[in-house]
Amino acid sequence: MSEVIIRKAVQEDCAPMLGLIKELADYEKALHEVTLTLEQFIEDGFGSSPVWGAFVAEYNGEIVGISLYYDRYSTWKGRRLYLEDLVVTEKLRGKQIGKKLFEATMEYGKSNQYSGMVFQVLNWNEPAINFYKKYSPKFDDEWLNVSIEFK
Repeated sequence: MSEVIIRKAVQEDCAPMLGLIKELADYEKALHEVTLTLEQFIEDGFGSSPVWGAFVAEYNGEIVGISLYYDRYSTWKGRRLYLEDLVVTEKLRGKQIGKKLFEATMEYGKSNQYSGMVFQVLNWNEPAINFYKKYSPKFDDEWLNVSIEFK
């Protein structure tokens, strides 16, 4: 396998990143829930008030993985890094790309004085759960996920 390059995302990466987000949504049987447009994604990441950052994995000039994160604040712990999505295209899973992206994101959090990193994983996604277990995470079975859609 050629070398995989892990780097900070730039605006030109947004279209392939959104493609990977849709690939993940399809895997999670929720593609119909992706309503984000490319224009909004670009604005939210690179506009006047960016709300997300990301690392991308590049292989042979193609974006094949992403780690998208943003700031979260805990009144108990302070600044936390929230990992929204960690995605590697299906054809390249199992080649340590996710590990490199995840560890780059953790290093970013540590070097920028975040108190930790939080994320969600679907309870049926055994490959992802087993991947995260290598990092000794605390899985929480008390809290329920809650969301409200604004229309």
